[in-house]
Amino acid sequence: MNIRSLTRGDGVVIGAAVLLFIASFLKFYSADGFNWNQNAWDSLGTGFGLYMGGVIGAALIVVNRSLPQPRKVAGLDLGAAGAAFAVLTAWTLFWTLVDVPDGVSAGAGLVLGFIAALVLAGAAIATPLVPALQAALVPAPGPAAPQPYGGQPQGGYGYPGAGAGAPAQPYGGQPQQGQPVGGQPQQTPPPAADFSPFWFAVPVARPLFAEDGSPTPIAELAPGTWYLAVEQRGPNLIAQTQDGRRGVLQDTSGIQRG
Repeated sequence: MNIRSLTRGDGVVIGAAVLLFIASFLKFYSADGFNWNQNAWDSLGTGFGLYMGGVIGAALIVVNRSLPQPRKVAGLDLGAAGAAFAVLTAWTLFWTLVDVPDGVSAGAGLVLGFIAALVLAGAAIATPLVPALQAALVPAPGPAAPQPYGGQPQGGYGYPGAGAGAPAQPYGGQPQQGQPVGGQPQQTPPPAADFSPFWFAVPVARPLFAEDGSPTPIAELAPGTWYLAVEQRGPNLIAQTQDGRRGVLQDTSGIQRG
């Protein structure tokens, strides 16, 4: 599990789940003139079936996000199942809040539980749609110095083998007019001696394919985690994960160099 793959939306989901769990121990109903201490756990159907249903939904969402690849159980995506739990919890608590029995009023546990469930369901649905919620929850730390396999000049991704005085180019970019290009573009990957490995992070989750050309990904690079580019093959990079696996990163657009 990779905690750094969690987004701000996942942080909202986690906070709402904690609030929902706390609300389950507060008064579910209250009555004037009576010290009524009933909470959600006085009925297992409400405690486990309703409040914990929302908490379980949040756990499914977070676990699915933390895994290298989305998982399915009985053909159902864990994240989608978690969102369904969250929406069902908010829907049920809404009608429970509307249909309070005569003679009593909604307690803090019911009101706070509905608010938490509403926030949980909203975050679960909005995270894939709102870019602000897709940002990394935990900022990626810079790579430790000194960097293994040699350092890189600061200021951007230079072409492998570019002169020390040449302005840095974004990785995969084209040299601008007036800049030295050092010869005609090569049709084959540059020699390994001309490439200096560097640390990088991806802006969104991207698959890492086997070096033998197999179409099945061997891993998924997650945003917020630093990986080591050890070799360049044409427009692709050979990347090494933190557990030592190597593979081909085919989409290098927008990567961030450490």
